[in-house]
Amino acid sequence: MMLRLRSVLSLLLVVITTFLVSCSSPVVKVPDTYTPDRISQIQTYMVPVSEAREGMETLGEFVQADNWVDTRTYIHGPFGFLRRDLTYLANTLLPNDQKAAKDLIDEIFAHLERLDVAAQARNATATTTEYRNALADFDAFLQLIPGDAEAS
Repeated sequence: MMLRLRSVLSLLLVVITTFLVSCSSPVVKVPDTYTPDRISQIQTYMVPVSEAREGMETLGEFVQADNWVDTRTYIHGPFGFLRRDLTYLANTLLPNDQKAAKDLIDEIFAHLERLDVAAQARNATATTTEYRNALADFDAFLQLIPGDAEAS
């Protein structure tokens, strides 16, 4: 009787173990380096972001000239899709860099929103300060981009 109970118990343990192993899924490890495919994707997303960075120079000219209307128009016009483009780019970065990139995106847009309000109020000091802060955060964001992707 005892031998029979051991055999049934052993068989039951084998069945349970087999079931548990077959139901588990392998752990997917997130790569900690940039693959050629990921670099290619980053390069694609860099195109509109690079154009926007060049546009920051134009915005700076409007701010420096106290051109309130063009400052506000430029923020709402050419930068209309900038948050989307920066977010797409941030999502292609390695997990360690994504949080920092997304925090910088939030900072960039907080500065642009305050810049817009300052331009509406015709406050030259505040527009200059917010522009410089937005530019600094934009450049900090670009520092997170791997060197291989920036070249193109």
